[in-house]
Amino acid sequence: MPKHGKKYIAAAAKVDRNQYYTPQDAINLAKETAFTKFDSTVEIHMRMGVDPRHADQQVRGVVVMPAGTGKQVRILAFAEGDGARLATEAGADFVGSDDMIKKIQDGWLDFDLVLATPQVMGKVGRLGKVLGPRGLMPSPKTGSIVQPEDLPRVIREARQGRVEFRVDKTSNIHMPVGKASFTYEQLLENLTAIMDAIVRAKPAAAKGTYVRRATLTTTMGPGIRMDANLASALKPTA
Repeated sequence: MPKHGKKYIAAAAKVDRNQYYTPQDAINLAKETAFTKFDSTVEIHMRMGVDPRHADQQVRGVVVMPAGTGKQVRILAFAEGDGARLATEAGADFVGSDDMIKKIQDGWLDFDLVLATPQVMGKVGRLGKVLGPRGLMPSPKTGSIVQPEDLPRVIREARQGRVEFRVDKTSNIHMPVGKASFTYEQLLENLTAIMDAIVRAKPAAAKGTYVRRATLTTTMGPGIRMDANLASALKPTA
């Protein structure tokens, strides 16, 4: 079993493993315990009280981070005609249809977000086995199947910090909150938006405690347990 380095041990010593911190205190601790030379990503990991084996207990949605994600997102838009023109004008990194499908089938995957207009989904469906397991397949549930006239808005949101979330097969949700270099206010604003979106996405079939555990951490840093009830109660002020 690998041993932790001195920097991790020093950071972990600042975190009480038996305490459930308020979201505000957890954010301050995350910033304090980020020790990498690069700008660490602050992440939230949630254990959900749903059974993802049942279709009526899926938790899935989209949140636009008010303070952004600190990450440059490479956007691929599957579109033709006016849709392709609008996507290009809006600043999508890659735009196309058959040509992009062929490129992906040949092994190209240098993109972070995939959008598609309904008109080309019949073709894009062929990529299900490639894009699906990577969480990149366009879906109406995540708002990534977009009418041509809505492409500029969705692309703009993606640049601002549009993040999809989905419960995995082990009933967990993992999401970026921002960067350690973000201010406390920016991280709290993003965390609030995330928790509000997660709570609003609660399936009607979900019973009992919805968010069972919530942990904040940074890249390579120690986990900071949050009070899940306080985190779930976060609401945007505006």
